[in-house]
Amino acid sequence: MNFVECHDEPIHIPGYIQSFGYLIGVDTASHTISFLSENIAEIFDIENAASLLGKKLSQYPEVFRTVLDSDIFENAEFLSRRENETYFDKIVIQGKLYHFSVFLSNQFAFLEFEAVVENTLKKITSKYDNFYIIDNEQEIWKQLLNIISTIIDYDRMMVYQFMEDGSGKVVAEKNNDNLESYLGLHYPEHDIPKQARELYLKKRKRIFSDVYSQPVKILSLTEKNIDLTFAVTRAMSPIHGQYIKNSGAASSFSISIIIDDKLWGLVTCQNRTAKHIDLEDRVQSGIFTVLASNAYSSFKSKKELEYRLDLNEKLSFLKSEFLKSENLFDALDANKKELRIIPKADGLAIISDQDIVLEGITPNKEKVREIINWAYENVSDNIFASSSFLKNHGQKLGLNPDTAGIIIYFVEKSKREILIWFRKEFDEHISWAGNPEKEIDISMQNGVETHTVSPRKSFEIFLENIKGNSKRWSSKNVIAVNLIKDLILETSHKQYITIKKLNDQLKRVNEELDSFSYTISHDLGTPLTVMKLNAQMLLKSLSETADRSKINSIIDEIDSMAEMMQNVLQLSRAKHSEIKLEIIETNATIQKITENAKITFDSPKSLVVIKECPEVLADKTMLHQVFLNIINNAIKYSSNQEKPVVEIEGSEEGNKIIYRIKDNGIGIPEENKHKMFKIFNRMDNAKQFKGNGVGLSIVHRIMSRLGGNIDYESDKNGTCFILTFQKPSTITKELNNAF
Repeated sequence: MNFVECHDEPIHIPGYIQSFGYLIGVDTASHTISFLSENIAEIFDIENAASLLGKKLSQYPEVFRTVLDSDIFENAEFLSRRENETYFDKIVIQGKLYHFSVFLSNQFAFLEFEAVVENTLKKITSKYDNFYIIDNEQEIWKQLLNIISTIIDYDRMMVYQFMEDGSGKVVAEKNNDNLESYLGLHYPEHDIPKQARELYLKKRKRIFSDVYSQPVKILSLTEKNIDLTFAVTRAMSPIHGQYIKNSGAASSFSISIIIDDKLWGLVTCQNRTAKHIDLEDRVQSGIFTVLASNAYSSFKSKKELEYRLDLNEKLSFLKSEFLKSENLFDALDANKKELRIIPKADGLAIISDQDIVLEGITPNKEKVREIINWAYENVSDNIFASSSFLKNHGQKLGLNPDTAGIIIYFVEKSKREILIWFRKEFDEHISWAGNPEKEIDISMQNGVETHTVSPRKSFEIFLENIKGNSKRWSSKNVIAVNLIKDLILETSHKQYITIKKLNDQLKRVNEELDSFSYTISHDLGTPLTVMKLNAQMLLKSLSETADRSKINSIIDEIDSMAEMMQNVLQLSRAKHSEIKLEIIETNATIQKITENAKITFDSPKSLVVIKECPEVLADKTMLHQVFLNIINNAIKYSSNQEKPVVEIEGSEEGNKIIYRIKDNGIGIPEENKHKMFKIFNRMDNAKQFKGNGVGLSIVHRIMSRLGGNIDYESDKNGTCFILTFQKPSTITKELNNAF
């Protein structure tokens, strides 16, 4: 008996192409036709397509003169192309317009043709290009589907995300009710098997125009298994074709979503009736998918940075608290709530020899001791994490639902010093699109019984209830435990040499977190530059106003990302750069910043009243950053007023110099006050203005380093920022004048 799994199907060598296309394969060494699609005679004046096999294109100049020059395979530029790099063009054959593409693969030149299909849908306007202002991952995908629907208008369009186990979930959908909704439904791993996922990573756009059409055979004298991985016209797997039919569709179009060079998911579009999408529209849909993917990646990086900064702050607090205690156990006990919350656990057990302290939702002390004994027998690593501990060991250990998930950290095995985090059971209900169990078809081939995995026949919602698991411990949770481990090792009262060594390690961790902005600027700077250069080159080649507007929008968003990275870099420099305090006259700086800001924010009507500007004791470069951010904000957020007014005035108050910069702009809601100076914070009423929420964080950090302060007063009539500087003393002035 043979058993054929889905991942065994050789879908890259089907031996056929789809009926909408035409294919010719030329050996680049001999320049002869090695293979072609049987339907090639339909577009060329040829009686028998097979008669072309083994012949050179140059033998048929009348047929191919509009396709290729006979000496193209002697063209150094063409032959130097990277493998699978495709050349596109439009050509007229027998009075009909076709898309023509050529690419090199496996020593063959693949020539593909498909008829041009006129798109009657409305054109995309530039407002659809801006994904980067969206601060919600779900909205990014919804926006993408809305855009693609204006290009191809399929009945059901979905964003399908791959899970860690290879299964998938529909996380966004646009549906016109011609097909049922699949939003929120899960799909098992074998629906899109491993080799299919590998192909989606290589060939990122796939069209299946008509699942009911007959595929076209590829003819060849010598080549048996022609690799069509990168061919647009490659025929679909019969299993996949039946799968689409079973879902109620007759046509499908997929675009790969690539995040960090990995297949994150797919944009999957299905239509109830057969429908072919023109090549140019498929390419355009792919471009928008790349833009959305980049925006999603940027959004996740931003959230990761916020998480790292918050985690660093919590660890710094714990470090100071630990150092107040005489011994490790007391330090852990005094901070048990914070230790439980950092990895987002429901409960925590702190064990030191026979002493056990419990925090939150945990099993009783006797059950904790049984878990400890199990850990000593079964866990060899310092840290053990499981989200299915109840499911795997619950019956043997007699556990209750409070112990479904567990993280064990051996602080010191020999001293029986252990931390155990617990998560309670999470009743997970997964809605599958049909029963996820594999269906097996049995057939006889040459007297051998063959079992083949059958495509699902029903997509009716199948509800699976999963017991014995907690919410999954994420990589962030495990990293948090590792950082707690580092913190404990540093602050535990061990030998002096060990303490010093671990102190250096934790210092490096903190330095890495503080310099995370440098990493982002370095890693993202180069691809942004490449994207901008490519967009500018494309802009030069376009003539139509609508297309130029879209490319200009892309360039603007790239510039916005570059500006955000530069701001984050400035934030880090504000903490680490050396400062040189000197007496600085501010009037000229303020005047210049003010005039530039009015131009930058296109607000010539802004009235800026500059009153007294006393000297301050500060660092020249950092002072410029302070006034630049505060004055820019004042002019920007008041620019929409009928009569925008900004007042700037400095005064002496005791041994301080106080600057007040007041505007009549949008004001700051009271509920935002607690987070005004945190990085990436933006008020809800400021979303109409361009920005990234970094400027005030820079100012706050600089003013602290200058020995000053920043505060503000705000109401519905505007905002007044209050900057407190050191006042230059008489001695300081004399020294400054002497030099």
